[in-house]
Amino acid sequence: MYTAQYAMTSDPTVYAQRRARLLKSMQRGIAIIPTAPEVARNADTQYGYRHDSNFYYLSGFTEPEAVLVLIAGDEPQSILFCREKNLEREIWDGHRFGPDAAQEKFGFDAAYPIAQLDEKLAELMGNQPALFYPLGFDTAWDQRILGLRGTVQEKIRSGIRAPDEIRDVRGLLNEMRLFKDTHELDIMRRAAAISTRAHERAMRFTRPGQFEYQVEAELLHEFCSHGARHPAYTSIVAGGANACVLHYVGNNAKLRDVDLLLIDAGCELDGYASDITRTFPVSGKFSAEQKDVYEIVLAAQTAAIAAAKPGQTWNAPHNAALRVLAQGFIDLKLCRGSVDDVLESESYKQFYMHRTGHWLGMDVHDVGDYKIGNDWRPLQPGMVLTVEPGCYIRPADNVPMALWNIGIRIEDDVVITAQGNEVLTEAAPKTVADIEELMKK
Repeated sequence: MYTAQYAMTSDPTVYAQRRARLLKSMQRGIAIIPTAPEVARNADTQYGYRHDSNFYYLSGFTEPEAVLVLIAGDEPQSILFCREKNLEREIWDGHRFGPDAAQEKFGFDAAYPIAQLDEKLAELMGNQPALFYPLGFDTAWDQRILGLRGTVQEKIRSGIRAPDEIRDVRGLLNEMRLFKDTHELDIMRRAAAISTRAHERAMRFTRPGQFEYQVEAELLHEFCSHGARHPAYTSIVAGGANACVLHYVGNNAKLRDVDLLLIDAGCELDGYASDITRTFPVSGKFSAEQKDVYEIVLAAQTAAIAAAKPGQTWNAPHNAALRVLAQGFIDLKLCRGSVDDVLESESYKQFYMHRTGHWLGMDVHDVGDYKIGNDWRPLQPGMVLTVEPGCYIRPADNVPMALWNIGIRIEDDVVITAQGNEVLTEAAPKTVADIEELMKK
């Protein structure tokens, strides 16, 4: 069931400035951006509601059943459609703003009941040269918007034309969201701090004989204790062989003293994600083999973070990590030949099969192009990315048995700055010495 929330920031100018930037980019036309629908969990309850990221980025409004309409031109307008004030429903579901209060609090030029959406859109869409809309967002919405466009087109004998051009508004929004402003970075720093505390709590708590879900509960406790009501994604708490499953979310196995525990978890705070991975020994002490592999992954991450700076391209951190991992795999006798041989043959992919990071923001895998044309995108200040090399050694004939089922990933959140970068999650322990010292306490 949805419980109404207030705006996550009390400053509506943040969102008004974003709307103004989008309107300027549109030049002329109408944009229609619905929020996310509520989703049924079972017969009489719904999943916890989470707004659409693009809608929230432009509005700051967190209620369901809402649509933002922007009209670009000589007299730009921003219009909200939302649920009407309903005191009876508020007894059951909580506070609703209603159009009048929403217009005043969030700084819209106008606001109307959501029930009037089709009627008003048929008017607002008339004689607009272009329609900006998230194509493929939702099949029902696609049909609805195209149907409304058809309704407007039928008025052509009255001198009213429907938009001739339909453009995916996400092309403009993705580029805007890729560069985080000071308001966004402040939230992401706080989210990173909460997630850091959660990982430290998990390290202190973990002991042999516990179940993965008990450790997960400690993460969730720390998130909620500091105002982050939800994880940014389903937490991965993977002990032993489970750490070699990249998207493991069963979180129900019993932890053994010989296991490593890989935790990939981060909170969502005020609509923004954090994303940290740490790997540590359940016993509190790395074995010699575990330490050897761990140090290779940590060195790869160090090299990748050093390459995450202006003047480098998106792919530079990945390439830097790959070279360190390839040499490490050779040293462990997992791969043969020179570093260049291993990279060219891609034999490393038996043990490292994913890329070294992704954009981070409102979505865990945030929006933004990784290439411009055929070239990897240059890194620029304001971009936020993860850096997360790993090594996953499954049992195989070509693998020394002492290394079987060692799965390690180390992940941090990194902001590109004018001087280089800022690691938002640097405080989360990740050296062998720091992890063992923390777990000893």
